[in-house]
Amino acid sequence: MGALALVAAAIVFGLGALGAGIGNGLIVGRTVEGISRQPELRGTLQTTMFIGVALVEALPVISLVLAFIFLGKA
Repeated sequence: MGALALVAAAIVFGLGALGAGIGNGLIVGRTVEGISRQPELRGTLQTTMFIGVALVEALPVISLVLAFIFLGKA
């Protein structure tokens, strides 16, 4: 296994996790702002937030798969 493959896997997984963290922070932050402005839409906003968070969480999973592919090629 080459050192370059390990570095590539680490970069891919790290960037995927970083992107998901930023995305989740933005989604939750905007949802809290929306709930504070319109508390009557809390249920709708939370449902939309959970769907968005689930979609964003796919990014680290995809990056993990790519990391394993990079490691498998080495």
